[in-house]
Amino acid sequence: MVDYLANTEINSQRIAAVESCFGASGQPLALPGRVLLGEGVLTKECRKKAKPRIFFLFNDILVYGSIVLNKRKYRSQHIIPLEEVTLEPLPETLQAKNRWMIKTAKKSFVVSAASTTERQEWISHIEECVRRQLLATGRQPSTEHAAPWIPDKATDICMRCTQTRFSALTRRHHCRKCGFVVCAECSRERFLLPRLSPKPLRVCSLCYRELAAQKRKEEEEEEQSVGSPPQPAYLAGAICGASSGDDDDSDEDKEGSGDSDWPSHVEFYASGVSWSSFHS
Repeated sequence: MVDYLANTEINSQRIAAVESCFGASGQPLALPGRVLLGEGVLTKECRKKAKPRIFFLFNDILVYGSIVLNKRKYRSQHIIPLEEVTLEPLPETLQAKNRWMIKTAKKSFVVSAASTTERQEWISHIEECVRRQLLATGRQPSTEHAAPWIPDKATDICMRCTQTRFSALTRRHHCRKCGFVVCAECSRERFLLPRLSPKPLRVCSLCYRELAAQKRKEEEEEEQSVGSPPQPAYLAGAICGASSGDDDDSDEDKEGSGDSDWPSHVEFYASGVSWSSFHS
């Protein structure tokens, strides 16, 4: 199917339509050999609440964004190379169905489909594209993944000290290493996590101690092997102090800046309506 669609006019038109819907804020998506295989609305579990997101599956990338006008305008485009993706189906509960996790080294998050059938279609199509990409690039499947952020509503107290209760004045923070919801006092430290960001990021006190100990061990081993004094790289740019509130704790809120345009009375999925389609 991929080879058949690669150089067709219909494929070029589909990709051009996606670029048009994202407008000037999106990245160009047309590349030689790139094929748009499917698209649809999935529910993405964000920091504050679950939100509808438009997803586009290409043979080499997964693209998603916020919905401003359904099938007409999207924003906050995110592009994920498929060779970095690992999928993890999640168990069914009474409150949450048709869910799976999309995991990469930089970001991991949970999505859900309108039905079991659509969930299986998405998973099978993505996994097949990942398999093809790994085969084409000669890469091995990724084994290191970012921790998904636990939603704010999952807890009313800090998940580290279990003492601090969150309120309008006591805000929630997220550890970039474990994804736990923590208070400012339990996330005073910063640590350099190169696969996530070039600058030190907020981590909880437990993860900081573990990361610092791991780094010290690596430096000691390096010192023994080369005979030079270790450089405390794990402290480079680190900040020990109260949060300034400017360390991108609101990543999920920024990507959903157009959500106010989605009518609050409209259900994500209408009964009997297919929200996903895969091209052939």
